[in-house]
Amino acid sequence: MTDSTVPRSILVVAHARRDDTVAAARRVIAALIAAEARPVLAVDDPELVDALSDLGPLAALGTDVPVADIELAVVLGGDGTILRAAELVRDGAAPILGINMGHVGFLAEIDPDDIDDAMRRIIACDYQVEERMTLSVRVKDAGGDVIYETWALNEATVEKAARERMMEVVMEIDRRPLSSFGCDGVVIATPTGSTAYNFSAGGPVIWPTVEAIAVVPLSAHALFARPLVVGPEATVAIEVLARTDGTGIMWCDGRRSHDLPPGARVVVGKSSRPVRLARLHPAPFTDRLVRKFQLPVTGWRGPDETSTTRPTSAEGRA
Repeated sequence: MTDSTVPRSILVVAHARRDDTVAAARRVIAALIAAEARPVLAVDDPELVDALSDLGPLAALGTDVPVADIELAVVLGGDGTILRAAELVRDGAAPILGINMGHVGFLAEIDPDDIDDAMRRIIACDYQVEERMTLSVRVKDAGGDVIYETWALNEATVEKAARERMMEVVMEIDRRPLSSFGCDGVVIATPTGSTAYNFSAGGPVIWPTVEAIAVVPLSAHALFARPLVVGPEATVAIEVLARTDGTGIMWCDGRRSHDLPPGARVVVGKSSRPVRLARLHPAPFTDRLVRKFQLPVTGWRGPDETSTTRPTSAEGRA
């Protein structure tokens, strides 16, 4: 049974260097206080704490409120801020609600004009939760010892550390070698990350409901260096060959990194812990693609409204 005397704890994460974002955070916090919920700020965000100091003392994540007690994280900013929030709640189970503050915001759910309605629904617990697959990432040294472990929501990338040099790598899928080549790097992405770095590198867009891992070589000098899509049970490994001139670097979500000397091995697979996103307006992913990338759809007539059944595979090809 839940103790009704304990206030609900809502984490607020915002980009403190933008006045409009700080103003939006004020609206969110005011709505939470009015509903007798407890707004919580990250202790490693002193700029936001200072910007909101006139509101009085606010609870600090990890100091006043453990991450396990966070009910929801409200994030104001772009996808980078949402990725930061995912780090903050990684050890808990709180879903993340993104409010887009003027960026492409592919992970964001709503725009600033909808904040007041969103807060009413948050207070009423009127939202759905969508789970997104994440990656487990390990770095091993030349002796096979694990020297670094982390995770990724969007992608793990193995990249060359120096612009003027090329990396020499060998790619492995399910413990079997696939191909070796010189390249600028390799992107290993989730469906969520398929519209991020993977997209810019020419990889496929993968619907979030599909559990898969995309592997995309960057500027590879090889005949067989095409984007690959493997199953969620697959393990992908990228080895930095000893003949590589210089070092590489491994990045996860563009936020966490580790140097890769020649002989290093990066092993990536599906993590058992997904990231949870709060959704107020569930919509087909197709609509999200059209809206975020402003895709042209002029001339679309739509499906036959008189049909009550889905077409067979033969009809669908007609």
